[in-house]
Amino acid sequence: MEAAIKTLIAQFKTYADGQDGPASTLSKDEFKSLVIAQLPNLVKNANEPGVIDQLMGSQDADKNGELTFAEFWDLIGKLASKEGGFSQ
Repeated sequence: MEAAIKTLIAQFKTYADGQDGPASTLSKDEFKSLVIAQLPNLVKNANEPGVIDQLMGSQDADKNGELTFAEFWDLIGKLASKEGGFSQ
């Protein structure tokens, strides 16, 4: 599990590279790139209009247009729960 956590951290940092804002958050474009590249089977319709906006909006707790690692981690938890059959 430690390797999985380190991978999630590394991927977040890779995509939150600071080109579209702070290197500690994901902008909408960075988030979209991450979702399409790293979560294609869990978020299958990411290229459809409005999907990324809706997904990001549901996770952006402070509504600042960027996702912190904590907000991103919450999404990963929700996706994992759904994939594992732990949520309805």
